[in-house]
Parts: sequence; C-alpha cells; structure tokens
Amino acid sequence: MKALVTGASRGIGYATAKLLKEQGYEVFEPSHSELDLSDVNSIEAYCEKYSNVTFDVLVNNAGLNDIHNIDEITEEEMLRMMNVNLIAPIRLIRRIAVNMKKQNYGRIVNIGSIWGLAGKPGRTVYSATKHGIHGVTQTLAVELAPYNILVNTVCPGFTLTELTYKNNSSEQIREISEFIPIGRMAEPVEQAKVVCYLAGRDNTYITGQQIAVDGGYTAK
Repeated sequence: MKALVTGASRGIGYATAKLLKEQGYEVFEPSHSELDLSDVNSIEAYCEKYSNVTFDVLVNNAGLNDIHNIDEITEEEMLRMMNVNLIAPIRLIRRIAVNMKKQNYGRIVNIGSIWGLAGKPGRTVYSATKHGIHGVTQTLAVELAPYNILVNTVCPGFTLTELTYKNNSSEQIREISEFIPIGRMAEPVEQAKVVCYLAGRDNTYITGQQIAVDGGYTAK
C-alpha cells in the first residue's frame, strides 16, 4: 500500500505520515524542492515521475495561512494561497485518481480547517480556499464513488504544532484553550488518527464528509 502525503515535514502532516508508516504503508513525503505546490510545472514533473506508481492514499495536507485584513493582503499572497491550498490539490488528484480508478480503490483526504466552517478576521483568502477544498471533496466523492474512491475533508481546530508555538505565547495558548470545550488544544497525532482512519481500509462507507476535529470549538 502506497500513500502520498504533502506537507509531511512537520505538524499534522508529519504525524500522519508517521502513523501511516506504522500501519505498513510506503509513504511518499516530497520535500519542497521535489514538489513545489505553487508551481504547475513542478507538480506535473512530480506526477510524471511517479506516473507508474499507484497511490492507494492521497493526503492533501500542505497549506499556507497568511493572515492579513482584506485591505492589506497582497496580490502575491492571495495567488500563492489559492495555488497551494486549492489548485494544487486539484492538480494532484487529477493525476493520481487515474491509477486509483484503474485499480478500483483509493482514499483521498483533504485537510480543511475550522476556518472553513467559521469566520475569523484576517483569514479571507485562507477561508475561501478551505471552503473551496470541501467543494472539491463533495464533488469528487460523488464523481469517484463508482470506482471505490472515497474522498473526505478533515478540518483541524487549534493544534499544538510548531507553528502554533511560534505564533502564540504560552499565555495566548492558555487563553485559546479555555475557549475550547475540551479545555485544551489537540496534539498533532489526534488529527492524524482521524486522517488515517478515513484513509484506511477500515473506512468503507464514509465519503463526501467535512469532519471537524476541534474539541467542540465550532459547536459553541
């Protein structure tokens, strides 16, 4: 069994790749130099290089989250986020689904966000991409179902990744955690467990879903 996980060098992607390996998958974890998701030529070159490989699992995890109010975001940032978060996953699926269809099996998990379910200042474009990625999920869940290819979106809430520690003080993490019904942020492996279930053979019927893994944050 083979899995391709983008953005696997840290955070949720790293935890997901690690867990898939523990479950016996051969995991492909392209570096930025191997696969630049902002560059169509890089994506096409990577897919062509592995065109004879049939991936059983694709996890579209890599993403950008530039935080700016609407009147501050630059054209470059806007286009880069759209390309990496939304267009790149479509391009990867377009190529990888070909072999999945031939073998009549595949599991695709797109990583969304709670900001694709709720709003927060400074995330206009990021939220647009995450709403969009679930539109991709829903459409492809219907389109690919006859080929036993299941497609789902996981929407992580606040998670204790390297980026979270970098962007927030201990006090800020504590304050955010107090607002989460469970009372803490998620560990990356808690997100990875949901991703890996949806990506695994035990998932035989869940498709087209948008699953928030957020400790109840969006339920408030």
